[in-house]
Amino acid sequence: MITRLCSRCGTELSPDARACPVCGSLVHAEQLKRLAADAEALTGDGSLLAARLEWTKALDLLPPQSQQFSLIQNKIAELTRRIDAGPSSGRPAGGATTTTAKPWWMQGLAGIGTILLLLGTKLKFLLLGLTKISTFVSMFAFFGVYWSIYGWPLALGLVLSIYIHEMGHVAMLRRLGIAAGAPLFIPGMGAVVMLKQHVTDPLTDAKIGLAGPVWGLGAGLAALAVYFITGGMIWFAIAQLTGFINLFNLIPVWQLDGSRGMHALARSERWMLVAAIAAALLLTEQRMLFVIGAVAIWRAMQKDQGPGDARVLATYVTLVMALSLLARDIK
Repeated sequence: MITRLCSRCGTELSPDARACPVCGSLVHAEQLKRLAADAEALTGDGSLLAARLEWTKALDLLPPQSQQFSLIQNKIAELTRRIDAGPSSGRPAGGATTTTAKPWWMQGLAGIGTILLLLGTKLKFLLLGLTKISTFVSMFAFFGVYWSIYGWPLALGLVLSIYIHEMGHVAMLRRLGIAAGAPLFIPGMGAVVMLKQHVTDPLTDAKIGLAGPVWGLGAGLAALAVYFITGGMIWFAIAQLTGFINLFNLIPVWQLDGSRGMHALARSERWMLVAAIAAALLLTEQRMLFVIGAVAIWRAMQKDQGPGDARVLATYVTLVMALSLLARDIK
């Protein structure tokens, strides 16, 4: 085990120490400076959601009783207020601004109407999932946790986008005739759909896995459409966060959706996917693609390979491109 010492006084530090118990210096001072600089730059560019995420990372590195902790809490609260307030308080990266702010309730009504129109024939199926008491209760608990952190508008958008993602899995499972339970929300992790039978065919598993991000992309695009119609910055933030969450799910590791998609690809198709991830990285500079690309290279170099399927490859590549574009301002 590596022993950590305070850089100022040389005191031995515990593994979870955030400040030196002797001299009080911050253990993660340099990282905190970088996060603060990134957050201020993002705020100046109008990327309020991304700035808040950087400040939240900084909060995790500070002692709760410190003055810096309180200051950053105030910054997060102010950013939340500006995001909730709408287009008069911020703008997306790229320079687009809105000069006329609508009341939040008008933006909400217009947004709900637009989403109902966009979802169309899927609405009845989506509402069906809410009839399950386990889904509804766990969703409400999940919403309560994130309401306390981000405020109710963004928390609600986050819950709904994850719900739509999970119902994408459910829809594909029903289409394939595979029994499964309703979505169950787990604060801090997301949500899961428990299968009632084991899936052994890699192509079937890939279809089930990628159906979630496909529906998640639809939810993100719906939120983006609402932003363009209403000008409400909260919808832009929801669209970006939805894109980022679904992009994270494309990491081809463990039980994430990307791993299930990768499992079906032949070796040559895996290298094609790596090339597509590299292209998306050059286009969007979305840092999550470094992680996705690194794991994809590792998977491409493994001896095991799938049967290969052009449709799965095309779906995976399209999701990487579209979701990284949607989440490009979240670094």
